[in-house]
Amino acid sequence: MPKKHRKMLTDYQAPYIMSILKLIETQSKATVANWCIDYAEGNILPIYEKHYSGDQRPKAAINAAREWLDGKIKLPEAKAAILACHAVAREAEGSPTAQAAARTIGQCAATIHAPTHSAGLMFYGALALAYDELGMDASWDELLAVAEVECGKMEAALRAVMVEDEPNPAKIDWKC
Repeated sequence: MPKKHRKMLTDYQAPYIMSILKLIETQSKATVANWCIDYAEGNILPIYEKHYSGDQRPKAAINAAREWLDGKIKLPEAKAAILACHAVAREAEGSPTAQAAARTIGQCAATIHAPTHSAGLMFYGALALAYDELGMDASWDELLAVAEVECGKMEAALRAVMVEDEPNPAKIDWKC
């Protein structure tokens, strides 16, 4: 019987997750969106492209999110590209690493609509990075150890772009 792979991290109360969530709450929607999109493009998209190099839908979702942030396209156009990226994740069922990467990119791009989607960077993205580093045969404890390190890198990236004393922090209800 083949090993069943998890699709995401599930412990939202893990200290390394809570630390990022609390930091996100101090930032504007635009700062959070730009951080997520940049991190997904630089760290997650290459993982997806290793598995499906010819599929440009995740990259298109990133580009559409950026274009919306720049005021170049309307939300429905960006949303169509983001939904296409979510479809990629459903189609990548046979590759948990690529699937987690596609889910991450879709969630990160969706931060333009709602900053709560930024949690997808940690929950899907850290696991995609762990699967990519350790492979599919790693134990859950090994994957969690790598995910924790990756979340530390995510937090450092947010701290590098955050606005101190942000006057307009996003209003976030995590519902977790």
